[in-house]
Amino acid sequence: MESESPELLHAKLNLETAQIEWKELQRFFATGAVFFVDASLDMVDVALKISEDNRAAVEAWLNDGQLAQVSDEQALRWFETDALLWSVVVKPWVLVQDRV
Repeated sequence: MESESPELLHAKLNLETAQIEWKELQRFFATGAVFFVDASLDMVDVALKISEDNRAAVEAWLNDGQLAQVSDEQALRWFETDALLWSVVVKPWVLVQDRV
């Protein structure tokens, strides 16, 4: 089977983004599977690089703090404010980004 082109995969990931309440993501947060994507990045581009196993890009974002596991403090803030976030799943991870 032929693998999907990056353009097709990007389009599919874009269609799979959704707004979700933080409270619905708490069980994923509890397992350490939720990562925050900084507003300076396109969340779909990040999801694409993760799905392509582009370690260099992902490590660079992690090192720069542009991609990070959601902290307890951020989770509490989102819980208290009933935050609505953009999200996309790239198994086994859930990526989230503040609505802008």
